[in-house]
Amino acid sequence: MRPSWFVALPVAAGSWFERVQELPAGVRRFHPEDLHLTVAFLGGVEADAARRAFEVAGQIRLAPLEVTLGDVVPMGNPQRPSALSGRLVVGEQLLAAAITEVRDAIFAAAGVPREQRPALPHITLARPGRTASDAERSEALRWAASLELGGPRVRLTELALYTWSEARRERLFQVVERLPLRGLVAQP
Repeated sequence: MRPSWFVALPVAAGSWFERVQELPAGVRRFHPEDLHLTVAFLGGVEADAARRAFEVAGQIRLAPLEVTLGDVVPMGNPQRPSALSGRLVVGEQLLAAAITEVRDAIFAAAGVPREQRPALPHITLARPGRTASDAERSEALRWAASLELGGPRVRLTELALYTWSEARRERLFQVVERLPLRGLVAQP
């Protein structure tokens, strides 16, 4: 099985991430170095295809910017959410527009079908396990709804190409390449 690849904006885990504690059974908190905001999920492509896609991703029209996190919400299938993520309350529209503008070209460079869903910038903080029971998932949703992050401002300064970590028990992802954000889009 080939590792999955994706292009994302790395997110530094500030003191706000310390509030993501006391997780319910069946929920795994992301490692602080795994926090990111996905631009394009490429899936199990070859490394060369992922690198071509990352080269195209470097055309994203974003300068370094700050975004503000709001509520933690379930993402994925509404019946069986696969992620618990912080939605953006400042910067969401700007990021969605920048991602939308470059995403199809990224997918074309990787040779994968384009994404049909609209861009929805978010930062995943934790995931219910694949084998989590319905009761564990319900408890995870209650936990996420009660989580108060305090409206942290998060600075995004670079774009990165990620793949699976070689030490998956410790961290889920690893950065393979990085590029600084150099675009011309103004701060929200």
